[in-house]
Amino acid sequence: MHTDVVLVNLLVWMVGVSGQILQQCRHRSKREMPPTEGSSRNIGSPLFKRSPDITKAWGTKSEQLLRIDDHDFTMRPGFGGPAVPVGVDVQVESLDAISEVDMDFTMTLYLRHYWKDERLSFRSNNNLSMTFDSRLVKKIWVPDLFFVHSKKSFTHDTTTDNVMLRLYPDGKVLYSLRVTVTSMCSMDLSRFPLDTQTCSLEIESYAYTDDDLMLYWKKGNRSLNTDERISLSQFLIQEFHTTTKLAFYSSTGWYNRLYINFTLRRHVFFFLLQTYFPATLMVMLSWVSFWIDRRAVPARVPLGITTVLTMSTIITGVNASMPRVSYIKAVDIYLWVSFVFVFLSVIEYAAVNYLSTLEERREKALRERLSCTCGIAHPGMMSASYSEVNANTTGNYGMPEVNGVKQERMLVELAMENDQVTGHVGSNAYSNVWIDTHVIDKYSRVLFPGSYIFFNIIYWSIYS
Repeated sequence: MHTDVVLVNLLVWMVGVSGQILQQCRHRSKREMPPTEGSSRNIGSPLFKRSPDITKAWGTKSEQLLRIDDHDFTMRPGFGGPAVPVGVDVQVESLDAISEVDMDFTMTLYLRHYWKDERLSFRSNNNLSMTFDSRLVKKIWVPDLFFVHSKKSFTHDTTTDNVMLRLYPDGKVLYSLRVTVTSMCSMDLSRFPLDTQTCSLEIESYAYTDDDLMLYWKKGNRSLNTDERISLSQFLIQEFHTTTKLAFYSSTGWYNRLYINFTLRRHVFFFLLQTYFPATLMVMLSWVSFWIDRRAVPARVPLGITTVLTMSTIITGVNASMPRVSYIKAVDIYLWVSFVFVFLSVIEYAAVNYLSTLEERREKALRERLSCTCGIAHPGMMSASYSEVNANTTGNYGMPEVNGVKQERMLVELAMENDQVTGHVGSNAYSNVWIDTHVIDKYSRVLFPGSYIFFNIIYWSIYS
């Protein structure tokens, strides 16, 4: 009896289990059937959880392939052995600006490093390289190069860090980055603006001496490439070339240093239009006063003052855009000599005016003397006496044209009235007195232009 009850209960349990299994199979078959139109899925069900994106797992797989965690990349490759060779080549993208005031230049370039690190070797059936971005660069050893004498520099990061790392199966590494650097350039402006400048961008390892890192140009002078479209507004780029030297620091030792040298020749046409040509015109304008009547004081004085002030403005404008150097520049010589010529033209008129005043005083004294003589002598005798006195006492005034030099004619009217009561001459007499155009003006018309032309010949023969 008891056995029958147990068997019945066991049978009931088996039937229940079978029903549950059958029900689960039905539900599973429904879920695995393709959905029909209007049907919906339970996205949150564990059976429909989206598998992880394998493209986002590159870091873990690459690090496992390269065995990043198996090595200490704080040490250089081959630590304890010979210096690791690091080749460098540069692609100059642009030469952005050159400043004479700040004595610097700004350059954008692609800086590429080449070395071999066997710790980064990996197995490859097709012998192809792998390329990574800046995320892997932070986990391995890279050369610690910096720009000597740089004022500021940065690696471009738009839209991401402009850094590329390429690894080869045998452990060779190519590390490239795009950099803009502003570096110092010691300029010699003694020939400005007819000068030629040579600037250098210097690359060096900061921590590793030549015992640990041997820095060299990978392909010699061909390691430096430039964009053909590089141009500057004020300079003509004549040459790019590379050199290598050793730099010594007393506290740390010897370091390999790479130089990117470039030679620039300044375009002079801009300065001809803005500086030289206006200065020359001001000097020539100051010569106009030599042909103006010396008695026209309101015409000659403002002309001289205007040219002097204009030359001062030109000199001030040029010096405002230049560094305050302790030596004389070529443009300073030209401008100051031009200023001296303009200033001398003003002094020339002061001398002419002063000497003319002396001549007028002598003439006035002569007239007073003649007037007194006319009041005493006979009219007939007075005419002869006047002519004799004029010829003997006034020098060149009574002479006709001498050596082809023009003379100005001044008619002097002497009113001589003969009055028996007063004793004055009673008839009018005229006498001609000849006066030279002032000798200083005549000589200045030739001397000033001739001297300035001679100066220009010497100046341009030296600096051109």
